Amino acid sequence: MYGPPVDLSFKDITNAAGALMEVPRNGQRPLNTNSKGKYLSRSLRLSYNSISDLIGLEYICEHFLAQPWNIGWLDLSFNKITCINSVVCELRELRVLYLHGNAIWELSEVDKLRELPYLHNITLHGNTIGANKKYRKHVIFTLPQLKMMDFSAVTREERFLANVCPGCSNRGKAPKQSPADTNSLSHSFD
Repeated sequence: MYGPPVDLSFKDITNAAGALMEVPRNGQRPLNTNSKGKYLSRSLRLSYNSISDLIGLEYICEHFLAQPWNIGWLDLSFNKITCINSVVCELRELRVLYLHGNAIWELSEVDKLRELPYLHNITLHGNTIGANKKYRKHVIFTLPQLKMMDFSAVTREERFLANVCPGCSNRGKAPKQSPADTNSLSHSFD
């Protein structure tokens, strides 16, 4: 049986090394450990910190969790993450991933998550990608197994529309700027 999440939220963590020095927050239910002092949990909270990249996430998981590669729920919300590191895609049992309130600005970052066959709940709102009008359709198309996105159910209609939407071939790509656009931007700061 697995216990409550290992909670490292609100610890002002900026990187993996910083997380390794922390003690998880106490919740209402106690955290149980195995004989090696690793927590019997499949959930990890790293929310409300200052993490800008996920390099070293595997060390955090290995340090705290008895079965790090069986993690099913990862909360990275309200950090400063700009891209999805490949280490997240190695967490093959991941079912819930919270990334809301970060700084992910490239919609194609979501494409990396295709490697997670059991991912059924994701949050990405509050990132720059949320301003893209194709945001929700792109995520639903890319991750067809999703049941929940941004705390709301993915409907059959949304799934259908995501698969037949016009312009699907350029999903997630940033709009191209013409040399004239680039030139006019540089002059506006002079």
